[in-house]
Amino acid sequence: MKARRLAPAPAPAPVGGWRRGFVLGVMALGACVVFGRAFQLEVIDQDFLAAEGSKRSIRDVTIPAHRGAIVDRRGEPLALSAPVESLWAVPQALLDAPRYVDAVAKLLGRQPDELRKFLQARADRKFVYISDPLSPGEAKRVLSLGAPGVFSDPSYARYYPAGEVAGQVVGFCGRDGTGLEGIEKAQESVLAGKQGSRRVIRDRAGHIVEDNLKFVEAQSGEDVQLTIDLRIQYLAYRELKEAVAEHKAKGGTIVIADSATGDILAIASQPGFNPNNPGERKPPGTRNRAITDLYEPGSTAKPLLVAQALELGLFQPTSTIDTTPGWFKVGALTVRDDHPGGVMDLAKILAKSSNVGAAKIGLTLGPEAVWAGLQRFGIAEPLYTAFPGEANSVLRHYSQWGEIATATASYGYGWSLNALHEVRAYSALANDGLMPHLRLIKNAPPVPPQRAISARTAREVREMLETVVAPGGSATRAAIQGYKVAGKTGTARKLSDNGVYDANRHMALFVGMVPAENPRLVGLVIIDEPSDGRYYGGLAAAPVFASVMQGAARLLQISPEGTHTPDLAPPSLPRAVGGPTMVKVNARTTR
Repeated sequence: MKARRLAPAPAPAPVGGWRRGFVLGVMALGACVVFGRAFQLEVIDQDFLAAEGSKRSIRDVTIPAHRGAIVDRRGEPLALSAPVESLWAVPQALLDAPRYVDAVAKLLGRQPDELRKFLQARADRKFVYISDPLSPGEAKRVLSLGAPGVFSDPSYARYYPAGEVAGQVVGFCGRDGTGLEGIEKAQESVLAGKQGSRRVIRDRAGHIVEDNLKFVEAQSGEDVQLTIDLRIQYLAYRELKEAVAEHKAKGGTIVIADSATGDILAIASQPGFNPNNPGERKPPGTRNRAITDLYEPGSTAKPLLVAQALELGLFQPTSTIDTTPGWFKVGALTVRDDHPGGVMDLAKILAKSSNVGAAKIGLTLGPEAVWAGLQRFGIAEPLYTAFPGEANSVLRHYSQWGEIATATASYGYGWSLNALHEVRAYSALANDGLMPHLRLIKNAPPVPPQRAISARTAREVREMLETVVAPGGSATRAAIQGYKVAGKTGTARKLSDNGVYDANRHMALFVGMVPAENPRLVGLVIIDEPSDGRYYGGLAAAPVFASVMQGAARLLQISPEGTHTPDLAPPSLPRAVGGPTMVKVNARTTR
């Protein structure tokens, strides 16, 4: 049988030219897209992509600067910085490892459920603090757990060894270490220093895998030395706090200064606060009333009026004024004396605190002279303490005064000042007419004193003020055994909300100097709204003055003649107080 031959397969049809062009075009287009994308990534977007990559791996870690210390005039620490670490977490990362939440909470002293709810409420965040600042050892124990998403930030925490005693002067810092109140805020640029940094590489879990890329060393802040003497500050604060409690008062203020140099040795007010306790860092405790509050001085202004009268030569120390019958009509105003004294010389007008006598002196001088007398003592001048919230005096120009305003201004109403203004004015009386510039910063450039009145007038007024404290005067409770004291009481009514003087609200004041013949210390005590019935300056404020001044004179070794006071300030600050070491501090409080 003959085999059949198979017909050959037909040859494939040739591809048309348009198909070949289409395929090659698609391939060429794809190549262009690939090469174009590569060009974009490698050339156009290179810097952007490199930066984005660095964000996910390279970090600049801040190195906190050691904040300078604040010390008193003898080098005693008032504010110190110690190294601490604040723990933070990525909430979701920690929540994804439930067994670590309980362990972390236990070491932090928190309830596990509370920490879990805290993290869940912030689960969408990448950063949240989970602890207050801890000592490095405490932070290390938590980190040793290896809990995912838990890290620490090294920093410095501020501690205040004197606690509430110096709290209003020193102030406090926020969590970021920036000064928020007091000297901490006023001297921020000096204390803060300059932060450093280091560049590191982190892995995806947040751990540092390399940290030698770049390093900028932190620069420590400088120490600040105050004029405050912590020993006198403690004494003043304690006595003021007890007096405010005893008289059931709204508050109080005390200032003690060196009459020759203007150095403020103690300054405190009530109510107070402890800067070591964040919960207490709120008004009114944080307010330093001696600097931020204004008040009408009442009868404590009368020695300034008498000084002006003597300076102008219109009165002599032996000049007399008839205050009979104990009241005096000035227009619609009736000026009254609590203790009518008939015909009185200038010394007796001050000793008996006669409003009638002061008003008659003021009306004799005239509004311009009374106003100029207050100007002599710097009442309208800024103090330039650099303390936050410093209040400026309110003293209207004499052209706006009538007879009533002139009379009331003469015995301390119708104008206002803060405590430092009054201490400065009395320092001029104590310093033979030379009025110093008050200062809180020990190493601040000295400002020469200015001549307020003549030395003769200052001595004559001081002799008159001795009679205020002597038997028969209004401030016998300001007397100090072994020392002559010169000073003046004041009992000023306060304005009510409707602008009328309230017969039931008073400020009890005493301002004076020790020793009277050659004063070295000037002090002011204010008891605000005593409510136990003893609202006179001689009853409420004078005893505090006596207690504090007696202790201060002993501490400073001031003789009854005022002839010997050793140099209180060391030649330089002890460097131990400013070093970046861990310091355990127990805040002192008063009873």
